Amino acid sequence: MGEFTDKMKGTADRTVGSIKESVGKATGNEELEAKGTAQKLKGSAEKAVGGVKGTINKI
Repeated sequence: MGEFTDKMKGTADRTVGSIKESVGKATGNEELEAKGTAQKLKGSAEKAVGGVKGTINKI
């Protein structure tokens, strides 16, 4: 994937992960909360990969 695609996918995963985490907390569903936290971390990693690709492209 390209820089922009990675960053957008990362942002989407972080947003969806936050929602899952919040719903999990509100309903007492620890599994959903954990999945949301994991998805947020995945999104952060994807966004970082996009940033690295952008830096490499500028060199």
